[in-house]
Amino acid sequence: MPRKLIRRWLPDNSRFHEHPHLRRLGHRLLAPDLWHLNRRSASAGVALGLAVAFVPVPMQMLVAGALAMVLRVNLPLAVAMVWVTNPLTVPALYWLAYEAGAWLLARRRVELAAMPGFTWFVEALGEIWEPLLLGLLVFAAGSGVLGYVAVLLLWRLHVVRAWEDRRRRRATAGA
Repeated sequence: MPRKLIRRWLPDNSRFHEHPHLRRLGHRLLAPDLWHLNRRSASAGVALGLAVAFVPVPMQMLVAGALAMVLRVNLPLAVAMVWVTNPLTVPALYWLAYEAGAWLLARRRVELAAMPGFTWFVEALGEIWEPLLLGLLVFAAGSGVLGYVAVLLLWRLHVVRAWEDRRRRRATAGA
């Protein structure tokens, strides 16, 4: 099952109960729904994390964790998927989101500086914020849906292969 593979990478929920800052959440954080690894919970956790990853808010991990607790989806997967957008990938993903948003709004694109940095971004924000925000929201929705469907399909594929392997082993054992 994919459960065994995923559980190797996920932390034990008791570690969170012992953490001094997370202790306040107590029983809510240890709710079994948040730690179950089944097809529905895992796919929804991945979808939630990917969607939150593209929403331009600070502390995305906390947002993903809070939403996972409210929606009762797999908490560790939701929080882990937020790291799709990290300091290494954000410049490229934000540029792609801006390009997509400018195309969707049929707007003239702002020319990039030779080495666009944070100061260029802050100066150009007044002109690029609408296409950028639209592109990020489209990426959030699209990646959430794609993540959900991909996990469902991969989970199903793994289960079908496991059933076929089991059937093959039984056929050779009985022969």
